[in-house]
Amino acid sequence: MLNCKMGRHQILGLFCFLVFLHSSFPFTSSLCPPNQRDELLHVKNSLVLDSEVSYSCFFSDPTTSSWNEGVDCCNWDGVTCDDVGNVIVLNLTCMCPGHTLYSNSSLLLPKLEVLVLPSCNLTEFPYFLKSLKILNYLNLSSNRIKGEIPRWFWGISQLETLDLSNNFLDGVIPQLQPRLSYVDLRNNSFQGPLPILPPSTSYFDASDNGFNGEISSSICQLSSLEFLSLSNNNLSGNMPPCFGDIIYLSNLDLSNNKLQGPLPRSLVKCIYLKSLVLSQNEFSDIFPDWLGALQLFALDLRSNKFHGRINSIAFEHSFVALKSLIISNNNFVGQWPMDVFSNTLLVVIDLSNNNFGGSLPQPSRVTSYYAMASNKITGEIPSWICDATDLKMIDLSNNSLTGSLPWCLINFTVDLSVLNLRRNHLEGIIPQSFASTNSLTTLDLSRNRFEGTLPQSLVRCEALEVLDLSDNKIEDTFPKWLGTLEHLKVLVLSSNNFKGSLDIPWEAHLFSSLHILDLSNNNFGGTLPANLIMNLKAMERSKSDLSTSLYMTQSFQNASYENSVTVTLKGQKIELTKILTIFTIIDLSNNSFQGDIPKVIGHLHSLIGLNLSHNHLTGFIPSSLGNLTNLGWLDLSSNKLSGRIPRNLGDLAALGYLNLSKNLLTDRIPQDKQLGTFSNDSFNGNPDLCGFPLTKACPGDAPPPPSPSSTFNRKGHESWSTQKVAWIGYVSGFVIGISISYICFEIGRPRWLAQGVRKLEKRTTQWMEKPKILFEELSL
Repeated sequence: MLNCKMGRHQILGLFCFLVFLHSSFPFTSSLCPPNQRDELLHVKNSLVLDSEVSYSCFFSDPTTSSWNEGVDCCNWDGVTCDDVGNVIVLNLTCMCPGHTLYSNSSLLLPKLEVLVLPSCNLTEFPYFLKSLKILNYLNLSSNRIKGEIPRWFWGISQLETLDLSNNFLDGVIPQLQPRLSYVDLRNNSFQGPLPILPPSTSYFDASDNGFNGEISSSICQLSSLEFLSLSNNNLSGNMPPCFGDIIYLSNLDLSNNKLQGPLPRSLVKCIYLKSLVLSQNEFSDIFPDWLGALQLFALDLRSNKFHGRINSIAFEHSFVALKSLIISNNNFVGQWPMDVFSNTLLVVIDLSNNNFGGSLPQPSRVTSYYAMASNKITGEIPSWICDATDLKMIDLSNNSLTGSLPWCLINFTVDLSVLNLRRNHLEGIIPQSFASTNSLTTLDLSRNRFEGTLPQSLVRCEALEVLDLSDNKIEDTFPKWLGTLEHLKVLVLSSNNFKGSLDIPWEAHLFSSLHILDLSNNNFGGTLPANLIMNLKAMERSKSDLSTSLYMTQSFQNASYENSVTVTLKGQKIELTKILTIFTIIDLSNNSFQGDIPKVIGHLHSLIGLNLSHNHLTGFIPSSLGNLTNLGWLDLSSNKLSGRIPRNLGDLAALGYLNLSKNLLTDRIPQDKQLGTFSNDSFNGNPDLCGFPLTKACPGDAPPPPSPSSTFNRKGHESWSTQKVAWIGYVSGFVIGISISYICFEIGRPRWLAQGVRKLEKRTTQWMEKPKILFEELSL
């Protein structure tokens, strides 16, 4: 019997208990109708295992195993019902991986408001969407939907949230549903002008598409707009002068378009602006210290035409909340006061590739990314660098710094990951005391005046991936002890005074991860090291690991660092500003190596470039080189090689550059396949070599008739070579095609190929990062 004298707190407790019981047990009134349960079971049966699909979630996957008739469908994973049992939410996130949901499935759920179908490998819009009359939230992201959006789709007039990102959609979008407030169209192939957005829009992401034309001034009428990203499109013209009318705008990203002109001064009205990203356009203006954006924490103006001096006093007063300042690749001039950044919140400072002069400005104590590369900075590296113990990336390359390398740069913090001091006037001995615990992944001291020997404490840098000490005055023997570094991918010691042989023990397991080995322009001698070559396991793999990034890039907050390398191609040094993760080369040229070319080189199936020129090599060209099906360039010139040219070199479909000149090769040049496409410069200087393309005929040959094909000049050969490169993706694999084409992209020849590579790398990077994108979305 209930005590009538229950207190107020007891009654409240009983009420809460009853609410708990009601929410915890499936009372009859909350059971979903049988017809809706059957519809969901039909969806489950429509999930068909697809052997061609590979996709994984990053946490424990919900499954449809709970979807059975013995359990109320309101309690199934991914299903939410209203108070009377109608299904109002269907969320198949992470329920589709490895399966395909066929688009012709039915879905008669009249009360459905939210439908989430990411990564279900849909190839078209599900027609059942037409029957969902009150649907207000739709997520079809990260599928394989292609083609134009069907007309009937625009009849879903209740939609408020629409996510079609990461598909293969194209065509023109004239106008969106009138009630939409959240729209995500990124990573598709939409074209034409930007769609007209409904007045209720607060979030619009159309990045990574092909939208073109100008940004219409109608966008200024979106008074509720807070997030706008139009990056990576083909937009042109000026920003509308009225842009500041979008007063609640907090995040604006217009990067990687063709926008130009000055910034609209009306932006000063956007007092809630927190992130402004305008990089990789053609804006021409002074630094926007007039913004007065007191909440702005990220400003990215890189790769534009901003110019002039920056008012440091206005900067300090206008950007008090700024944490990321990226203004690289512009035309700014002048000198920063040494302490302008020291008391700020700046975590990222990137002022590289401008014309700043004077001494280095001091970073903040919280700065982790500090880039002053390619300016006109002078003087010594100051002692305050030792106080910035949060630094993870330091790039001071391409300046006029003098003096020695401060010991603290290699010993003062366990967090420093990148140290790039390339192309300065630094001198002295590299400090010998690398810390026993460190995070160094990139050390680039190339093109300075360092001397002495390599510090053996480098072996403590267990995370080291890139070591470039080229163009110095270092005198030492080959540092085989570096081979114990399991992650070392790039070793460049060219243009120093290294000497001796490259012998390493046969049983040693060294340099197993090496992708780039450049020992050119030294005094190495002896025979070519077959035992070293046998250890280059990363160069033996015929297929690269596509689960990794496309480039050797490191991310720091909202900035990134691109590892670069200088390679010798056609006798000229070419700096590749980004290194492909599958880029594999060996350059041992301009040394004193003797003897035969080891046959084991033929096992390095992923090798793209091989340069053994200007040595004293003898013997035959091994036929095993014909196994290097991914080889893009081969230079064996200026040696003493003899015998015939192996016929199977003509099978190397990827070969775009060949130089066998100045040797002792004999007999006829094989006339079939690739070898007949190269110019006579590839074979000159071999007195006993004959046949086309050389003018010297072989005994018994009739003189070749004069024709355009027999007067194959250098220019014609180069044109043909670049056309061959464009087809390498079909011949030797998609990724290797990118790699060889990237060489042409870096040297700028031809322009049409360079543009194609830019688009290709964009789509490839998006494809490889698709799982990452989904994970980030689901983490929100």
